[in-house]
Amino acid sequence: MGHKVKQKILLITGWGGGVELLKPLHDALAQQGHQVERINIFNTFDDGVLEQHVELARKYDVIVGWSLGGELATLLVNLIQQQYTEQKVLITLASNPCFVAQENWMTAMPVETFIQFKQSFEQDAITTLKRFGLLVCQGASSAKKDFLAMQKLIQPQPIALLKHGLQLLEQLNLVNIYKNYQGAQLHVFAEHDALVPYQVIQNIRHLAAKNQSIVSVGGASHGFPCFMVNETVQIIEDFLKQTV
Repeated sequence: MGHKVKQKILLITGWGGGVELLKPLHDALAQQGHQVERINIFNTFDDGVLEQHVELARKYDVIVGWSLGGELATLLVNLIQQQYTEQKVLITLASNPCFVAQENWMTAMPVETFIQFKQSFEQDAITTLKRFGLLVCQGASSAKKDFLAMQKLIQPQPIALLKHGLQLLEQLNLVNIYKNYQGAQLHVFAEHDALVPYQVIQNIRHLAAKNQSIVSVGGASHGFPCFMVNETVQIIEDFLKQTV
């Protein structure tokens, strides 16, 4: 038995549901002896808000983000590297560095699909959030059960925050950070993800970043960090043992 490495871990949740969705993952990582904190998505277009989060993230060893949270984690580790020349461990879960297709990154949600989603959110936020929840669970054989479990954990979100989140999903393109980040990075993908195309793995491999690991979770939906907690913790633990 190798000794366990205790880390300070910051968890950043995804769009739409709040921080309780990652409570099971939080608790499981804490049981491994790590010191864990969870935060919600935040508006990185606001410089003050962004700077506060850079200061917060600096106190941690490992920054983990799910979906949009993975993009936020990527932004934070990059800014910490730029401002303080410190490398944090970056872990993204079911996260596309560019969520909506752009010139240099076509393996993403088509622009039209995203615009339709955004419009339907403006017209009827509640129905749209429910549809989004179904997409998060879709692809796993346990999708129905997962969706019901998720409903119990979802917390109502401020509409302004959700709108900022959609802007971030539409505009962020972090491909160059993946390519150039000097710290250790792990990107974990779900085989049956209904929101992040599985082929994205090939694109990220082509970037050939220095300290990059990629893991895929078989039979999993976009929501695997919520519903396949033991597997997710095992992947994180294995990675941390290699990197630390």
